[in-house]
Amino acid sequence: MPAISLQNIAKSFGETRALAGASLHCELGEIHAIVGENGSGKSTLAKIISGVALPDAGKVDVLGHAPTTPAEAIAAGISTIYQEIMVAEELTVWENTFAGTDGLWRRKTTTAEKKRLARETLLRLAEVDIDPDTPVSALPLSVKQWIVIARAVLQKPKLLIFDESSAALDLEATNRLHKEMLALKEAGSCVLLVTHRIAELVKITDSATVLSDGKTVGRLEKSEITEKNLLRLMSADERHSAAGKRENSVISTAHKPALEACNVQLAANAWPLDFKVHAGEIVGIAGLDGAGQSEFVSILAGITPAPAGKVQVWGASTVSHEITSLADAEAAGITYVSGDRKKEGLFPNLSILENFGLALYDRMASRFGVIDRTQLSAAFDDEELRLSIKYGDRSDKITTLSGGNQQKVLIARAFALSPKVIILNDPARGVDIGTKQDLYTHLRDFASNGGAVVYLSTEIEEFLNFADRADVFFEGGIFASFDQGAITEDNLLAAMFGQTKPIVFDEDTGTEGVA
Repeated sequence: MPAISLQNIAKSFGETRALAGASLHCELGEIHAIVGENGSGKSTLAKIISGVALPDAGKVDVLGHAPTTPAEAIAAGISTIYQEIMVAEELTVWENTFAGTDGLWRRKTTTAEKKRLARETLLRLAEVDIDPDTPVSALPLSVKQWIVIARAVLQKPKLLIFDESSAALDLEATNRLHKEMLALKEAGSCVLLVTHRIAELVKITDSATVLSDGKTVGRLEKSEITEKNLLRLMSADERHSAAGKRENSVISTAHKPALEACNVQLAANAWPLDFKVHAGEIVGIAGLDGAGQSEFVSILAGITPAPAGKVQVWGASTVSHEITSLADAEAAGITYVSGDRKKEGLFPNLSILENFGLALYDRMASRFGVIDRTQLSAAFDDEELRLSIKYGDRSDKITTLSGGNQQKVLIARAFALSPKVIILNDPARGVDIGTKQDLYTHLRDFASNGGAVVYLSTEIEEFLNFADRADVFFEGGIFASFDQGAITEDNLLAAMFGQTKPIVFDEDTGTEGVA
């Protein structure tokens, strides 16, 4: 019996056609990927398999069922981890881990047992020992993601669907997740993976279904899953590889840096660190989860004041402007893009155009406070064309867009501000391969025209042949800094684990060590 057999699935939401003839087949004991550009229908297909959405046409067979509700899907052995991190912030860790498992009148498991299982499962999966009574609101994004994963794993599913759900995890955490996927595969379950991470596809999947404009355009077996083949199937237009070397890098190191951090401490026990990014420069920021890089970019962007030290922007003269708040950063020409669009970027009750224009209202308002809608629409047209945002109508709510297209709106908002410095915190989370390449191109153009870029990412491959420099954080400070020629996967990975030499794997002994 196949785990999933979908034939000619069609689905529309109002005037928006999400699926127009999508088919998919995978077996138990297999890790299968759904790949495609943002808006190609990947998440809609996952929702149909999960019983969240019903198809308008086509045949659905999932574990011998055609689920019409999430409850039917769960009863059939299907668990889904969605792109958005679905936790109740006001509830505790154990309450979130077991949300939805009890009936209306009785509990299947005692509270004490739930607390024990939640703690043990998170310790195994995330390698963090968390008091199960901790409110989820007090935890970082990556731990919230592990809680959602633990919730699904504890259901012991026959089919586990990951819809871009490793996007909040760093390299080490993603590797642990892969081990869990392989264990499920070995136990005879099917794992369905919706992802944009090329390295993840190559490493973990047995096969992949490729979607474009709501249609299945190809199926790739493991040996065929390459960036070239994926792009060929996903898009009719040929994009140059994101790994193409950056050319015409003109960095104004003879002058004061565009943005500088001096003697900044991220915590009382961390060593002071210095950081500079010049006009024309792209600096990548890397590190394992908890190494301090996320806190550091928040300080650079004025979101969080530095506990110690100073962040400053240099103007055309020798006058500097200290950054201690978001208002300081905005006045100095710094724009920030967050990868956590749900919490830090979007207003779900506002339209696509309104979300885009929020940061532009001050510039486009008359002295009576009236917004020039014509000017705002023209700015949106420019950025929509630049980033190929797929949408029905700009007056639709932002939540009608796919996750990747929501992220494009945030990136478009940043470009529209014409900043001096762009700080991006994992901006490509949930964004497809083609859009990533387009983003790299626009950031290169921005830097070539005198802008400065600080780019934090959880994916090592994003820095290769893209950044002019990569700074790697370890235990609250910058452990190593690599110029463009030395930015390799081996060097970055070694530094992330506090090693000065690349880490190598000995196939004979099955152990890791340094070169």
